[in-house]
Amino acid sequence: MESTNTNHRSENLSTSQNKDTEKIGLNNFSDALDDAFQNEETAHEQNRKKYIIDVNEVILKPQVAWSLKNIKSEGEALLGTLGDFGLVIGKAKSRKSFFISIAISTALGNDAILGRFKSYLPSNKNEVIYFDTEQSKYYVQKAVKRICTQVGQPEPKNLHTFHLRSLSPIERLKFIEAEIYSNDKIGFVVIDGIKDLINSINDESEATMIASKLLKWTEERNIYILTVLHQNKSDNNARGHIGTELTNKAQTVLSITKAENDNNISIVEPLQCRDIEPEIFAFEINEFGIPIIAEDYEIRTETNKNKFDVTNLEDFKKYQLLTEVFSRGESFSYGKLVEQIQIAYKNQFKKSIGVNRTKLLITDCSNNDWIMQEKDKAPYTLGTFQSVENDMLS
Repeated sequence: MESTNTNHRSENLSTSQNKDTEKIGLNNFSDALDDAFQNEETAHEQNRKKYIIDVNEVILKPQVAWSLKNIKSEGEALLGTLGDFGLVIGKAKSRKSFFISIAISTALGNDAILGRFKSYLPSNKNEVIYFDTEQSKYYVQKAVKRICTQVGQPEPKNLHTFHLRSLSPIERLKFIEAEIYSNDKIGFVVIDGIKDLINSINDESEATMIASKLLKWTEERNIYILTVLHQNKSDNNARGHIGTELTNKAQTVLSITKAENDNNISIVEPLQCRDIEPEIFAFEINEFGIPIIAEDYEIRTETNKNKFDVTNLEDFKKYQLLTEVFSRGESFSYGKLVEQIQIAYKNQFKKSIGVNRTKLLITDCSNNDWIMQEKDKAPYTLGTFQSVENDMLS
């Protein structure tokens, strides 16, 4: 009997202890939950201060990574700034990689490349990384040698190039991220083959992930990233969901296409820009395999369906035509002026110009006082060249 009572007392004590333990556990859990919520509130308050926009805060304008000198107007057009990314798209064999060579050459130094491309990377952010995901080691090195020739340096010390063809998509992504965060002097990054960082170009979650990575890297590291992606074969859109996502998020989207009637010329045009659009320009490859500006590409690539507006010719080139014309005489009647301009046009641009377009050019030059008449029906003489004023792009 005594043993039975002892057992009951032990059971009651054990039950009481278990309840106390459960109560303590609940209290600890509640305290832990309160701490977690408090930590989240503290973290959110810190993030709130980090991400909120204060209209009174002095925010400096982003530093220019690279720009393009205008030809038809004064100043330079923005191609990219630190803290953002750009996208280059084009079909296969449109010479996207050659254009990338121009971009990297520009970023490597302070001198203008091809007389038009300029970099403004600060001295503490002047190192360039070039990731190639598609080509073999031999061809990546060949591209680097082309860049060395372009900048006139046998081995640029601020260029770091990596061929990532043999890696898996996730390995490429991790390698690029690690490299970007390993060097504070990096300012300009090129990823030639952004689609090779994911498994499927049509996976929406992967596309969002890559776009988010680019936005994170550029903002946290204060760098500019230029990415390259193929266009669809059936249209001019960037391929897949990744193309749509990057097009929507990029600061500037540039399209590269081969000219219809001259495959030697690649035309680069802006498709989407947050700032004022840069002028359309073109390049070709010289006998040494180096990209150069394609002079007078509008005239050289015009077709019967798409005639070049002769009044859009650069001012100094219009005046060069007039200079050649008036080297043959001090004055001309209207009919003779038309004939002489046609001859000079063919000499300078290797293409013929019709009478109506020549008359339009004469009217344009007359409006700018580059050719003059003392009175109606008097002979035409050469005026003084003065470039037409244009809005400057800052």
